[in-house]
Amino acid sequence: MALCIVLGAPAALAGPPYVTDDPEPTPYGHFEIYAFGAGTTTRDGHEGESGIDFNYGGAEDLQLSAVVPVAYERPDGRETIGGLGNIELGAKYRFLHQADFGLDVSLFPSVTLPSISAHVGEQHASFELPVWVQKDFGAWSTFGGGGCALNNGGDSKDFCFGGWALTRQVLPFLNVGAEIYHQTADAHGGKASTGLGVGATYDLSENYHLTASYGPGIQNAAETNRSSWYAALLMTF
Repeated sequence: MALCIVLGAPAALAGPPYVTDDPEPTPYGHFEIYAFGAGTTTRDGHEGESGIDFNYGGAEDLQLSAVVPVAYERPDGRETIGGLGNIELGAKYRFLHQADFGLDVSLFPSVTLPSISAHVGEQHASFELPVWVQKDFGAWSTFGGGGCALNNGGDSKDFCFGGWALTRQVLPFLNVGAEIYHQTADAHGGKASTGLGVGATYDLSENYHLTASYGPGIQNAAETNRSSWYAALLMTF
């Protein structure tokens, strides 16, 4: 889930490419569409996904989201397998604003549907309910939060997650940042994971942006996350 694992060019662009999310919804009537790829390496091999992350501002302070991924697994010494992964549907609602409360605060409930592939993805549904907060000050922005997931099915179990990030607009067209994130074990016999990441977003134009992140795991890294990466073309309209 860590891979599940970002409108023009605001002063502090948050969310993807970071694992840690932010509370800012897509503006009303606008779109944010990511054509993305992501992956994680462990001692057992490599896994990841690519696809479309679609976000629409359905109302003031309300973002409707859908992620449609094609997932793959490449175990060491075995052939790569792939297929349509777990589709995610969510709605981010910001109910507190910095102008009034001093922080932006949002709820972002989402449901992950069972994979239709017999080879990749989880074969059961799960539900997440995180809370995300953000504070902007000048060229800087800090955001984070977390929540828990109902994830019962097969060898899976309920888990909790959280993270925090700090970003800065270093140039009119370039935003950079760093984060730390943590997740408890999401499977029976699994282990918790903690990771670090650095990321950047580069504005090609008003409507097209490149965004990417990379980082290592620092807790149970061999089993959960020796390294993770994310890259996307972001289209905003």
